[in-house]
Amino acid sequence: MSAPDLTPRPVQASQSEMAEVVLPNDANPLGNLLGGRLMHHIDIAGAMAAHRHSRSYVVTASTDHLDFLAPVHVGDLLILRSSVNRAFHTSMEVGVKCWVESYLTGQRRHVSSAYLTYVAVDKQGNRIPVPPVIPESSEETRRYEDAGRRREHRRAELERRKSRPANT
Repeated sequence: MSAPDLTPRPVQASQSEMAEVVLPNDANPLGNLLGGRLMHHIDIAGAMAAHRHSRSYVVTASTDHLDFLAPVHVGDLLILRSSVNRAFHTSMEVGVKCWVESYLTGQRRHVSSAYLTYVAVDKQGNRIPVPPVIPESSEETRRYEDAGRRREHRRAELERRKSRPANT
């Protein structure tokens, strides 16, 4: 097997967008999209960006943060956009932002945002290195720096959990 291409890539190369019409089988009895179904769509959109950046298989390692800001209703057009915020050695933080779009007016309403971590793996499931990401705009630079802070926070929280007794 050839070595992975670790040439740094711009954020733009990972940007992905997907759209879904919310159907009745995706909803609760009130006609709102199930939170778990939205999480499923977010995971797919995030994986698309991670695949594009790493050009490899990826697995979801964590969902760092997820906000449900407004309900999504049956018949709504759900738009999800994702991009890699930062790449580390074998992992990538991906941001996913979700909107509902009225296909009659074209207006969009922000309904959810999430940060997820994906790990690049080979066919055997072994971690493989990923290329660095190049932030090109001030917004991409801010997200890049914020991703580094979130990673440190995740690592500190993991260490705190490891130091707790198993029965608590």
